Amino acid sequence: MDLTYFQKIVANLEEVNEKQAENIKKAAKLMADAIEADKLINVYGGGGHTTLCMGEMFFRAGGLANINPLVENGLTVFNQALKYLELERTVNYGAAIMKYYKLQKDDLLIVFHNIGINPATIDAVMEAKKAGAKIIAVSSSYWQNEMPEDHFIRHPNKTNLFDYADVCIDDYNPVGDAVINIEGFDTPIAPISNIVDFYIAHMLEIECVKECQRRGIKAPCWSSANTPGGDEKNAAMLEKYSPRIKML
Repeated sequence: MDLTYFQKIVANLEEVNEKQAENIKKAAKLMADAIEADKLINVYGGGGHTTLCMGEMFFRAGGLANINPLVENGLTVFNQALKYLELERTVNYGAAIMKYYKLQKDDLLIVFHNIGINPATIDAVMEAKKAGAKIIAVSSSYWQNEMPEDHFIRHPNKTNLFDYADVCIDDYNPVGDAVINIEGFDTPIAPISNIVDFYIAHMLEIECVKECQRRGIKAPCWSSANTPGGDEKNAAMLEKYSPRIKML
């Protein structure tokens, strides 16, 4: 079996570990601040497969219970593909989503979009900044720096996701995402972005819980609902967060 894909994943993860550790810790401190202030940690995916990161962090065994996914089904891969592709390129759509969820001053927003230049991402963070939210961005500097300024998928203002973030976490996703070239086959295969972004999401959780422990705060975390006693362990958190998190 060819292990090239595995090796490329490991190399990408090692680059994140080597170069983004401090940014992950900075972001985790903002997450711990939100927990200490009894605030939600809002998570948004700017379109397509990056929206899956919301699901990876939400109502997950071992995950934080105060995660509030800002879900817009039109942007997810569970919409028709050509429709979500068009919507993530639509100006003001992202702003409308943020307005619906009514972020307030000093709320925390984690934004995943490895490309980081499309209107549904840029308009969302612009609206969040207008509301006074703090922003953690997980994206790729390669996409943001290498895509032509006049490329049609860019927001009309030509800005990048990292331009708006309080903390930037680079996932080093290569332009095109797919990383394997098969001899005689003209299309790269095997994308890498979600594996790396899921890893970053869970590292944020780990560092957040460690920071909470340092502060003497108990981080709210879900137990697996499928293990004996899981529902009983989660009951108090469901009672607390169900009125506040639209997706519960």
